[in-house]
Amino acid sequence: QVQLVESGGGSVQAGGSLRLSCAASGYTYNYMAWFRQAPGKEREGVAVISTGGGGLSYADSVKGRFTISQDNAKNTVYLQMNSLKPEDTAMYYCAAGWVPWDLVAGSWQYPSRYNYWGQGTQVTVSS
Repeated sequence: QVQLVESGGGSVQAGGSLRLSCAASGYTYNYMAWFRQAPGKEREGVAVISTGGGGLSYADSVKGRFTISQDNAKNTVYLQMNSLKPEDTAMYYCAAGWVPWDLVAGSWQYPSRYNYWGQGTQVTVSS
């Protein structure tokens, strides 16, 4: 069983930056992603990274502003968020999956591809 613990959320003004962290413990996983969900909206895949480093993808809405990275020694994945916009306001979740990355690379945005989820951390961006 993989346990995921997010941190780093908070409130910032538009144009500001935040860095989210997701610390994993327990069983191994092959890829980890960040999702977000705003009130009344579906959960949206933001970015994903494979543990081998060969897989990296972003949602179009965050390309050029967000960067996902990992520290395998610490079993931690980060999401650096720059140039934040009010529409980035949401609860952010990290999620991990254990099937081979090649099987999900084309569908990483779907929550069903993930076996483990964190509790979430709130990000609020004010205009």
